[in-house]
Amino acid sequence: MAGRSSQPTYEKAAAARAVWSRDFGLFFTARAVARLGDTMLPVALAAGLLQHGYGAGAVGLAMAATAAAFAGLVVFGGVLADRFSTRKLMIGSDLVRLGTQALAAALFFSGHVVLWQICAIGFVNGVASAVFQPGVASTVPRLAADIQGANGAIRVAESAAQLAGPAVAGLLVGFASPGGVFAAHATTYAVSALCLLLLRLPPPVPGSRAVAGRGTKAFRADLVEGWREFRSRRWLWGVIAVWCVYMIAVWGPTVPLVATEVVREHGPRAYGLVNSALGAGTVVGGLLALRLRPRRMLRAGAIALVGFAAFPASVGAGLGLPAMAGGAAVAGAGMSFWGVMWATSVQTQVPPDVLNRIHAYDVAGSLAMMPVGQALAGPAASVLGADHVLLVAGATSFAVCAALLLIPAVRGLVRVDAAAAGSDGTSAPLHTAEPARAPKR
Repeated sequence: MAGRSSQPTYEKAAAARAVWSRDFGLFFTARAVARLGDTMLPVALAAGLLQHGYGAGAVGLAMAATAAAFAGLVVFGGVLADRFSTRKLMIGSDLVRLGTQALAAALFFSGHVVLWQICAIGFVNGVASAVFQPGVASTVPRLAADIQGANGAIRVAESAAQLAGPAVAGLLVGFASPGGVFAAHATTYAVSALCLLLLRLPPPVPGSRAVAGRGTKAFRADLVEGWREFRSRRWLWGVIAVWCVYMIAVWGPTVPLVATEVVREHGPRAYGLVNSALGAGTVVGGLLALRLRPRRMLRAGAIALVGFAAFPASVGAGLGLPAMAGGAAVAGAGMSFWGVMWATSVQTQVPPDVLNRIHAYDVAGSLAMMPVGQALAGPAASVLGADHVLLVAGATSFAVCAALLLIPAVRGLVRVDAAAAGSDGTSAPLHTAEPARAPKR
């Protein structure tokens, strides 16, 4: 009996060792701190630009400058990450953003705020983010043997940071100034860069970084190869194709219309509560993803994603504040669980030599339709009414999850360890990750 009772404790300890190490702890800290800073930025931009006489359109333009640069260049960032040291690229990106945010802080502290300068800073930040992001996908498998556990832990940390960031930014604006928020944001990039500098990554798998040459022609060849690898995996491009519909019809209209409807009917404090419930749900979803190990990860993730329908539907139906907060929490948990299942599937099913490029195509495809959905939200609400658009978004969320489950390559994809065990006769994946135990690159 004693042996049996100690077995779960031993398994938990083994799982923890498969995730936590000095190097993963550094990467975990870098991601959490950077996420905290990123969630502070919208508050700083809004407060700072409004304080200097600009309107909501200027705030949107400044944010769009960053988003446009990121979405337009992240695919090229994926090629760079597959050709060069991801660690050095990420450190360089953090240092660039440290400089730009320090410059923004100086502009706001001095009171000399010109919109085009803020937009230019945002554009440079977007370029740096496009170089940084692809390397995240290949770094996680090199730092932890338990890739799902690592993704779950990072998701929980990022969700907690997303909860705290706006509140911290609000306090800084109140007690200091918007320039103080930008200074704090710059500091988060300094911390991230320092953690990455101290990080020790194992050398790449032999042959995984074979470069076909230098120059424009080779760069273009890498882009084409990445696209070919992306297109060859039905489960991958199938999810992205469905996700484009999700961005247009569900996520895109939900974010702005929920904000306007909740604020109009219940006030800004109510919206803050609903947003907090959404964030709390994402923490719960990340914790569930740490414990649950479904054999078919995308199938389980798609089923969990059904919960997101509760968010727009509860607001569209005009339910009370507790029901809307509950719907937001369920939505956050479902979205977070899906996110871990998806990230882990990509990181374990794709070979390391093209993983950064595949991740870049994934990010670009996932984000491409979001501004379209946001732009169409207003006209659709004018014609149908915001409540009806939100109800349609809830119904479409069900349809999207059903579409994911109807794709055989998606619902049938077997997790790496199950496939490697040959439990159902499926072929083993192209690679498996090993924990990092090598000197710094």
